[in-house]
Amino acid sequence: MEFGIFVQGYVPASRVRDDPDAEHHALMEEAGYVVEADRRGFKYAWATEHHFLEEYSHLSANDVFLGYLAHATERIHLGSGIFNPLPRVNHPVKVAEKAAMLDHLSGGRFEFGTGRGAGSHEILAFLPDVESMDATREMWEETIAEFPRMWRRGRYPGFSGRHWSLPPRTVLPKPYGPAHPALWYAAGSPSSYAMAARKGLGVLGFSVQKVSDMEWVVDSYKSAVNQAEPVGDFVNDNVMVTSTAVCAETHAEAVATAASGGLHYLQSLLFRYHDTFPRPEGIPRWPELLPEYTEEIIELLIAEELLICGDPDEVLRQCKRWEQAGADQLVFGLPVGIPHEATMTTIRLIGEHVVPKIDTDPVHRTTRYRRAAAQR
Repeated sequence: MEFGIFVQGYVPASRVRDDPDAEHHALMEEAGYVVEADRRGFKYAWATEHHFLEEYSHLSANDVFLGYLAHATERIHLGSGIFNPLPRVNHPVKVAEKAAMLDHLSGGRFEFGTGRGAGSHEILAFLPDVESMDATREMWEETIAEFPRMWRRGRYPGFSGRHWSLPPRTVLPKPYGPAHPALWYAAGSPSSYAMAARKGLGVLGFSVQKVSDMEWVVDSYKSAVNQAEPVGDFVNDNVMVTSTAVCAETHAEAVATAASGGLHYLQSLLFRYHDTFPRPEGIPRWPELLPEYTEEIIELLIAEELLICGDPDEVLRQCKRWEQAGADQLVFGLPVGIPHEATMTTIRLIGEHVVPKIDTDPVHRTTRYRRAAAQR
């Protein structure tokens, strides 16, 4: 199992009250977390694309953000989690151009994650004549197979569909290195996992909440990926899942840090905006908030495998549970409500004591897929 982090530009109102430049500081700190993760042996960093989501995510131009990180890092792969390729959100040709450019700037380290968006508040703002997020599936399905065609050598023959069209043109630049970047899809339901598998896409499991969720994820995905007809040059057989992580020198310190991080507020914002995610029982409707997380609640979340938290040995055992359940990549959402130094400590301790004991392959899984595809 490989490891990564994801960043989203979280700027809660409480931080803004204390710091008029909170937005800038949050974005630069999160860029710094990716640089530190690169130094500590993490293999992937994923940057979200969100629009209009006050407090929850101010990271709207992730292509610019990842372009900066391509220069600031050396080994870590940089992923769009996601680029939204719906034609009226981002024109597919421009998405293809940006992805290929990032592949050049990073030296072949770009990971191409796409999706339809997780909430109507942001996506339907671009589609005022569309009543439901359900309509975005057809838009995405029409588009996804065109990216590898645009990236192949020579002239793109053009496209004419229901939602967008383009006459024959040469789309530039072409990706750098072997084949093209690995293709991923942000999936949230069993049918979405199976659909991604059939198309040969890796899945970004942002909606996976705990280890026990992995059973249906693995069943939905792995049984379908064996019969994949990939839209790209290779099958990206990969299930990525996410979990919040806090690691400290002692268990007590980790729990106290997690309890002080305002995790209840971030979780409340998630379900304020992501109305396509299944709403677990007990999650209130915005603006009502979840109760603040006490140390007792943190301990319960750890016991229920909803939070990775503890000293390095505990975190190692918790991560192995995800590996045993079938995750190919475990990505940590860093609770950015905690002090900057505590987050840097989490990255350092996991990089020193967890990553090398689980991920023993020096080569990225997707790099192997790209190289194999180029040799065929």
